[in-house]
Amino acid sequence: MIIFRYLTREILLTMAAVAGVLLLVIMGSRFIRYFSNAAEGEIPADILGTLMLLHLPGFLELILPLAFFLGILLAYGQLYLNSEITVLVACGTSPNRLLQVSLVPAVLVSVLVGLCSLWLTPAGALQTETLLEDQRSRVDFSTLGPGRFQEFGSGRTAYTEGFSEDGAEMRGVFISERQRRSDGTPESVVTRAEAGHQAVDDDTGSRFLVLTDGERYSVEPGRYQAERLEFETYAVRLSRAESLRELDSPELTPTRELFGDESPEARAQLQWRLGMPLMVFILTLLAMPLSRVNPRQGRFAKLLPAIFLHVAYLSLLLAALDAIGRGNLPAAVGMWPIHGAFLALGLWMMVRAQRKGMSG
Repeated sequence: MIIFRYLTREILLTMAAVAGVLLLVIMGSRFIRYFSNAAEGEIPADILGTLMLLHLPGFLELILPLAFFLGILLAYGQLYLNSEITVLVACGTSPNRLLQVSLVPAVLVSVLVGLCSLWLTPAGALQTETLLEDQRSRVDFSTLGPGRFQEFGSGRTAYTEGFSEDGAEMRGVFISERQRRSDGTPESVVTRAEAGHQAVDDDTGSRFLVLTDGERYSVEPGRYQAERLEFETYAVRLSRAESLRELDSPELTPTRELFGDESPEARAQLQWRLGMPLMVFILTLLAMPLSRVNPRQGRFAKLLPAIFLHVAYLSLLLAALDAIGRGNLPAAVGMWPIHGAFLALGLWMMVRAQRKGMSG
């Protein structure tokens, strides 16, 4: 029991350290991209935290198997380096016993990965796309900065001198947009107003930008005449209630609905989600013999080959995901031969390591 707790603690602590570093790098890269979008006015800055939180399950789904794989390699590599494995084997601890000890934290990690891949990741992806699509389809004053020309809605460029104290009304508004008339003729429209605010039609759900006390100029390219319109109140439709695109991608579909969908994309996505927890156990089999190092070599001797092996495994799964979705690979075959091949490789490496002796 003491040995079990010791080995489990070593594996999980190493895995947590690796996962923390990988998560910091990946989330930092994604945050920089979103922060750049926010600086350009494409998304409001106050939803950055929400977006990163929604992406977290998708990151963990990919990071945890790799972190656990490297955790076993580094933890057992250190035990080999300190000759602790030699002592354990001399005291009667068999290779199968070490594998059983490693499978206990593997079950925990597999459950976490399954929770992410089967439920949290698609739910988070759906919420992310819904949130971003909502931001694209409507004008949100929080995306605009005073004194700057920025994209404002669909095909519009806007400028505002400032906002009211509560941020609900723009002051000194300038909007430039390109439109087409009913006969298909393109025209450029420039609108200037003293103030503007958003309004939603309760009956249709459509969103409008209501401008007050301004002028509207319409110019057809190639003509030297312009139409000028003065107004006290002018409403510009920003989005319709039905303008949000239908979010029906298999990547965003709940897992329970994928079981009844026979499309290639849905079958590919289902196999991917079911295969991620299985991947944890296969990587455990691969990591056990790979962690066996000579004290003269150091604990990192087999780290690079192990990473290449993991990259090959994940790359083949991604290639199969794409091939199944395109119909180039039968869904009945799918990703299972890839899992089977690496499972067979892991079993062969375990048997080979046992014949050589775990402490040899």
